[in-house]
Amino acid sequence: MTDALKRLSDEGVAIWLDDLSRKRITSGNLAELLDQSHVVGVTTNPSIFQKAISGGDGYETQLTDLAARKVTVEEAVRMITTADVRDAADILRPVFDATQGQDGRVSIEVDPRLAHNTTATIAEAKQLAWLVDRPNTLIKIPATKAGLPAIAETIGRGISVNVTLIFSLERYREVMDAYLTGLEKAKAAGLDLSTIHSVASFFVSRVDTEIDKRLDALGTPEAKEARGKAALANARLAYEAYEEVFSSDRWAALDRAQANKQRPLWASTGVKDPAYKDTLYVDELVAPNTVNTMPEATLEATADHGQITGDTVRGTYDQARADLEAVEKLGISYDEVVQLLEDEGVEKFEASWNDLLKSTEAELKRLAPSEG
Repeated sequence: MTDALKRLSDEGVAIWLDDLSRKRITSGNLAELLDQSHVVGVTTNPSIFQKAISGGDGYETQLTDLAARKVTVEEAVRMITTADVRDAADILRPVFDATQGQDGRVSIEVDPRLAHNTTATIAEAKQLAWLVDRPNTLIKIPATKAGLPAIAETIGRGISVNVTLIFSLERYREVMDAYLTGLEKAKAAGLDLSTIHSVASFFVSRVDTEIDKRLDALGTPEAKEARGKAALANARLAYEAYEEVFSSDRWAALDRAQANKQRPLWASTGVKDPAYKDTLYVDELVAPNTVNTMPEATLEATADHGQITGDTVRGTYDQARADLEAVEKLGISYDEVVQLLEDEGVEKFEASWNDLLKSTEAELKRLAPSEG
């Protein structure tokens, strides 16, 4: 079997796994993926934890102890999720050390119900960093309007951040600006910038899902021709923006102070439409200094039949612009789509978090010791 994952790594794409569970940690599977599949990082989100904990495997002992202590359901969820992240961070620590902190990272999200509250998001980011207590953690903060100042403040305190739920090019530029602002604050405070890292999670497949749905409703030959192009075009133009910002004079001053570039991270790279190749959002988003966080199915598909042919991003910007313009000409508003996707993204994570609280509460009740 050709080693497509190795070729992807050699092209400068860090392969991260978009999944975590206690079973994956304790069975040795995570360590195996690092060893055999070129995985160098892990991302989590409320949906992933909800699936893992409601699946129940490996959590009963901790849940029994938490039930005996009569902790609140919110505290129980945080104890469980941070324990998984801490253990995963320990497994990934050798990668973190070998890459000077760039990879070997595990991401954990602030409570998604705080997505529109700047002050609470900052407080939660500090709490999570303290609770996990591992240098190779990234705190995930959503790229909402309220999230932007929270990103700057958290980075300014020396806490590394994974900015999540980015859908629009305009918002992505605001995210990079928030990162640079945070680095400038950290520099003014005398912090060592070389220890601060960040990725910007630009969501891919959901853009095609929403735009294709609208194209299908139009049903014209032009609409059919435009299917499956918007998500890649959007991501490629994000990389163009990244190249521009991180070659600016403003960046140069931070670069001299040993700051790290905020890498673009391709998120939501599992293909939703069976008409498309299952490695589409891997094969076509190869560029240096990026991260691709994959669900396990996408990771396995890439290992099996991914077509890694070198850089598939730089040099595509004119075509990418034309592809997005073609969608606009058909009456589909880019701005409306990306705002809808951001709103839905926050809502979905909130719903998963609430489901996680409910299923954890049911387990705590089931395992509670009888009184007496």
